[in-house]
Amino acid sequence: MVEVNVLSNGIKVVLEEIPYVRSISLGIWVKNGSVNESKELNGISHYIEHMLFKGTTKRSAKDIAEEMDAVGGQINAYTTKEYTCYHTRTLDKHFDIAIDIISDMFFNSKFDDEDIRKECNVILEEISMYEDAPEEIVHEMLQEEVWKNYSLGMPILGTKNTIETFNHTILKKYWETHYRTDNITISVTGNFKANEIMGKLETFFGNLKAQSVEEVESETVEYFPSIITKEKDIEQVHLVLSLPAIKREDKRKYTYTVFNTIFGGGMSSELFQKVREENGLTYSIYSYLSQYTGAGTFAIYAGMSPSQTNTVLKLIFEIIDNIRKKGISPDVLAKTKEQIISNFIISNESTVNRMTNNGGSVLLRGKIKTQEETIENIEKVSMKDIENVIEELFDFEKLSIAAVGKVEGIDFKKIIEENINI
Repeated sequence: MVEVNVLSNGIKVVLEEIPYVRSISLGIWVKNGSVNESKELNGISHYIEHMLFKGTTKRSAKDIAEEMDAVGGQINAYTTKEYTCYHTRTLDKHFDIAIDIISDMFFNSKFDDEDIRKECNVILEEISMYEDAPEEIVHEMLQEEVWKNYSLGMPILGTKNTIETFNHTILKKYWETHYRTDNITISVTGNFKANEIMGKLETFFGNLKAQSVEEVESETVEYFPSIITKEKDIEQVHLVLSLPAIKREDKRKYTYTVFNTIFGGGMSSELFQKVREENGLTYSIYSYLSQYTGAGTFAIYAGMSPSQTNTVLKLIFEIIDNIRKKGISPDVLAKTKEQIISNFIISNESTVNRMTNNGGSVLLRGKIKTQEETIENIEKVSMKDIENVIEELFDFEKLSIAAVGKVEGIDFKKIIEENINI
């Protein structure tokens, strides 16, 4: 059973007791990511995430690592466009150690200027590593272009120019402004007693002074159809096609999920079977949804030889045209819904996944959607729902393309016009 409580200072706590496991997963969720940054401070949320592992007033970075390793525990963090999450996983008997370490990091990190300078080099290397991975950077290129002029389009890591300006004062001020009680949700899943855990959370997190600001309604982010390319001397062209799609809380999200799975979300999907299996044109091809508070996209990724680019694009458009004209069969819809439901149930057998689902739901939506509700919503998706999504999604006047590789001489605009008759 999942229950949502509140600490004395207003921090929300979501607990799920699972008495038959031996571990506890703990997540500290902060509603702050790159969407909350200005252009001048782009990358600061991710930088702060790094700095919380660099030592506190009573622990060095080495102490943090060694204390968790000594009990076989895991501790990590990640930053997204809309939130940051710090999380641990330990045996239930070691939970006190985990909560002591992560709360110490959370409240007592030094943000030492010498450590900040060192970590700047680490993040610069992370940016360079990312730029050397064309199959990764092509997605970011696309988002920067279609959401230009909006923070949603900015890179999570920041840029080399911005992160080199950060110091103790800037980082600490940003932390104090954005790491507020109304911005924090704690999620705990595993083998524990709720009343005991609430007492421990109150001890370690209840002393943070209650702070809140009036929440500004999220703006709708405008989508700019674009074609952006980057020449790179590599063996493949990495390509992403994109169309605007639904926001995170749109009621049609279950229909979009089902359609995406049918179209390009797995090995049995239309894209994978026809482009890779039947024609051998790519090693990797898939579609995916990106959903945020203010915007969303539906995207298709493919990696191929430069000489096959035109052929692959032509085949993708043929697949889209076929599915628009013929739709899908009731049998495919039924099989896909069962596939999604089965994967969902299996993934929820992990305490980490359940902690993540619970924490993210309360932080971003303010409520928990039960497993039964999610399954029911997937089962409700009808043939008519799928037909409506197909009709509204493939508006090619809004089509965008990003490509990285040996793209010189490839006229993407002409390819689009030849294949979709705009």
